[in-house]
Amino acid sequence: MFDGKHVVITGGSSGAGKALAAALLERGARVTLIARNADKLAAARQELAGAADAGRIDIESCDVADAEAVERSFGEIAARVGPADVLVNSAGILSEGPFESLPLERYRAIMDINFFGVLHCSRAVLPQLEAQGGGRIVHIASMAGLMGVYGYAAYCAAKHALVGLAETMRIELAPRGIRVHLVCPPEFESPMVDELETYRSAENRALVTTLGVMPIEPVVRETLRGIERNRFMIVTGRNARAAARLARIFPETSRSFMDRALSRARR
Repeated sequence: MFDGKHVVITGGSSGAGKALAAALLERGARVTLIARNADKLAAARQELAGAADAGRIDIESCDVADAEAVERSFGEIAARVGPADVLVNSAGILSEGPFESLPLERYRAIMDINFFGVLHCSRAVLPQLEAQGGGRIVHIASMAGLMGVYGYAAYCAAKHALVGLAETMRIELAPRGIRVHLVCPPEFESPMVDELETYRSAENRALVTTLGVMPIEPVVRETLRGIERNRFMIVTGRNARAAARLARIFPETSRSFMDRALSRARR
């Protein structure tokens, strides 16, 4: 499925973006990594080139929150490498804290990257996909887009918005030959989660430990398997799938379960 395809990955310098790039390179894809930090991008390309043909790896420094910069970057990528066949929206940021304490500018920053960044990139790539008769857009969301989580007011708000965007894009783009995939993992090993561990609240930790922090490898493996099977909703991890099913079918039971976990954390 991915052999010879051009996959553009935002947030490609670290975390899930870089791990997905490595797996896609193994499957014969060409990848273009997008991130803000040019030095981290260069380091990621060098690391990935150790196990793959460096000629199949391109990088582009861009802030996905800047709509005009995104349009320019996607045009430059297409001119330099060729049009995209697949877009993976993996760029994201996270802050934890009570909703009333988190600064408003942090809410805006999280929404700018986690929601508007996805919107900007999806709109920028759309003409390329349509010109080729179709393609795929993959949104890396989160279990935080399917339920509320203590301390994640800004993050949950952005990921819930992304879930709604993905649902609508699926309906609108399917007749045009473009498949949309929504990936909702629990927390997984990444630099973002490593930083979170330095300050996260006991209440937040209590909820997260009910699902566990997944290793990155199964997240990548299950994500690609879901794409290959043309699944729209891809929830990675057995525990996360059970929690998502419970929240969807028995929402009050799910909320009670979380309430009890928080009560134990506060004792």
